[in-house]
Amino acid sequence: MASTDPSVSSASTKDEDYLSKRQLKQGAVGWFLLTFLGVSYVISGDFSGWNFGLAQGGFGGLLIATILMAVMYLLLVFCLAEMSSSLPTAGGGYGFARCALGPWGGYITGTAIILEYAIAPAAIAVFIGGYMNSLVGVDGPIIYLLFYVVFIGIHLLGVGEAFKIMFVITGTAIVAIGVLVVSLLPHFNAQNLFDIPVNESALGANLFLPHGFLGIWEAIPFAIWFFLAVEGVPLAAEEAHTPHKDIPKSIIYAMTILIIIAFLVLFLVPGVAGSAGMQDHTAPLVGAIQKVHGESSNAALFVNIAGLAGLIASFFSITYGYSRQIFALSRAGYLPKSLSLTSRRKVPVLALVIPGIFGFLLSLTGEGDLLITMAVFGATLSYIMMCTSHLLLRKRSSAKKSKFVTPGGAVTPWVALILAIVAFMSTFLANIVAACWAAIFFGIMILYFALYSRFRLVASAPEEEFAVVSKAEKQIYS
Repeated sequence: MASTDPSVSSASTKDEDYLSKRQLKQGAVGWFLLTFLGVSYVISGDFSGWNFGLAQGGFGGLLIATILMAVMYLLLVFCLAEMSSSLPTAGGGYGFARCALGPWGGYITGTAIILEYAIAPAAIAVFIGGYMNSLVGVDGPIIYLLFYVVFIGIHLLGVGEAFKIMFVITGTAIVAIGVLVVSLLPHFNAQNLFDIPVNESALGANLFLPHGFLGIWEAIPFAIWFFLAVEGVPLAAEEAHTPHKDIPKSIIYAMTILIIIAFLVLFLVPGVAGSAGMQDHTAPLVGAIQKVHGESSNAALFVNIAGLAGLIASFFSITYGYSRQIFALSRAGYLPKSLSLTSRRKVPVLALVIPGIFGFLLSLTGEGDLLITMAVFGATLSYIMMCTSHLLLRKRSSAKKSKFVTPGGAVTPWVALILAIVAFMSTFLANIVAACWAAIFFGIMILYFALYSRFRLVASAPEEEFAVVSKAEKQIYS
């Protein structure tokens, strides 16, 4: 029977009006494009950034760190596949944590993801500058600004158009890596992997681990760069055809592709050009090709152009990711509500533009390795929260409604959680300054929530409604 209380009708109308101004384009993408989105988020990490881990741990240290992080991400992806199947919202990891850990847990997770996704494009912009310098001899702020303006502008056209462009750019980058593999394989020499001088004062130092056992830990943030941001696929849940099916399938497929590419690049690039020569190279894939075919060769030119495409693909996709995370947090009242207003094309304009300005200003530092560490700080903190959320949610009825069940049961999130804690701690070893700056940003965001936004949450937002249901299930099944 309908309620006769006029206040109920008024509240319902007000909620409908509020949410009608904050709508994404539903059913815009299927699992195939979502798989490319997952690869696109990450593929820039194969073209630049990972190689700084050679300076921290040598080839052996970076190899072990990459194996550990590949395991962590694969297990995390399984957990996310299950949670996104039962809780498909644009909030992604924040939505999962909100249901499992309450408003504080949701906000901490969402803020950590924003830190990761807002800073990662700034690091990528710096690497784009390195590739542009190799290509046309131009680098610096003008390049960073150009890419921010152009690609945020494309996103403003709408998600369908953006995803089509992303598909072409990512496909070009994957083809480039295929060309790289074919070109470098005949020239691979395992001795080149171990040409970094051994630091005799480091514990356990040898040719395989030139900086000792500690070098493994210090290399972890750069091993993460091979996979960072793949967890962003669930952020597209409200724009997917059938999210409870499409998201789990696409994130697992994407992770499989990324693992294969990561190890091909990790072995072949230093295996041809030497670990010592690649440890601080701004465009390592180009450097490896130039070592074999010469600096002015057609192969080097192609890989340079396609490498630029790979960097652009991740820049483009992570920009999409941060806008959807900010949109979800804003729609629920955790961030200023104006950030979730969408345009006629169903695009959250301010959620794209304002973090873009912030990222551009950060890119002016030109410190790609520092920005990587700051992004990894946010990423690994969010992984800790998401694994904890999975452990709690799988005990409730909501987990039983999932179309995908995590292999390994409770062991999977526990292993991923332990590795995420290790990875989070590694940021302080790799760059204490970067980790401290990230912690300061995070602290400011926490103060904003504690003093202001937690008193202004929107109960009708999808993540909040899922949380109410989850809380009721907890009471029933406890």
